[in-house]
Amino acid sequence: MLRRRDLIVTLVALPAGALAGEAELEHAVRAAIGTRAIADGGIEITAPRLAENGAQVPITVHVPSAMTETDHVMAIHLFATANPTPGIASFRFRPGIARAEVTTRIRLAQAQRVLVLAELSDGRVRRAAAEIGVTTGGCLT
Repeated sequence: MLRRRDLIVTLVALPAGALAGEAELEHAVRAAIGTRAIADGGIEITAPRLAENGAQVPITVHVPSAMTETDHVMAIHLFATANPTPGIASFRFRPGIARAEVTTRIRLAQAQRVLVLAELSDGRVRRAAAEIGVTTGGCLT
């Protein structure tokens, strides 16, 4: 039986500085998944359209999968396209857990697109995004 220890979480610190650009986002994505092609769809994101406080934006990501030895989600990566650094977190999974799902709170500097990538055991990478408005930014002071 697999327990909570089977979910490995890597959080990325967000230093103060200039907002990330397209080059920084592309670099962060490629650092996470390498040169593999990315296909849209296959990921469900639940997040508010408008968050009052950018320091605590709730988000849930679910990737439908059998989670068997031969068909499972290996990782879910979150990126904020306008934060000082785009990488938010990476969550790693093992086969046999009940669901490939993550619920967390993230920090957003301003209204922006949150990009989610899911790495599958067959080598495919899926992508989805959510536009989230922010009343008060949570990264820069």
